[in-house]
Amino acid sequence: MKSYTITVNGNVYDVTVEEGTGSAAPAAAPKAAPKAAPKAAPAAPKAAAPAAGAGAVKVTASVPGKVYKVEASVGQAVKKGDSIVILEAMKMEIPVVAPQDGTVASIDVAAGAAVESGDVLATLN
Repeated sequence: MKSYTITVNGNVYDVTVEEGTGSAAPAAAPKAAPKAAPKAAPAAPKAAAPAAGAGAVKVTASVPGKVYKVEASVGQAVKKGDSIVILEAMKMEIPVVAPQDGTVASIDVAAGAAVESGDVLATLN
């Protein structure tokens, strides 16, 4: 174990750190918590795999974040630019919009779910 004194914004902290098998273990621990939630979220889309396959156009997350609100529903007709899902990232609300006119074939996320960049949020026909 090693002890360190760290100063953050003028506050002094004494920290004791256990030595591990290398830097991979500490790096994996912080990443495990954020990735645990996204692994739980894709379980629902896998159950809805036939619906996800039905949509020809995938609507994906442009940034990692949390689903703040789902604005469209399955079967709803949308125009290019209509908001389908709103993501919350870095305390900002980011609308994810339809890339073209179509009908919502599936919504693959729920409000509160954590998503990564590139995750499929919905599909359109």
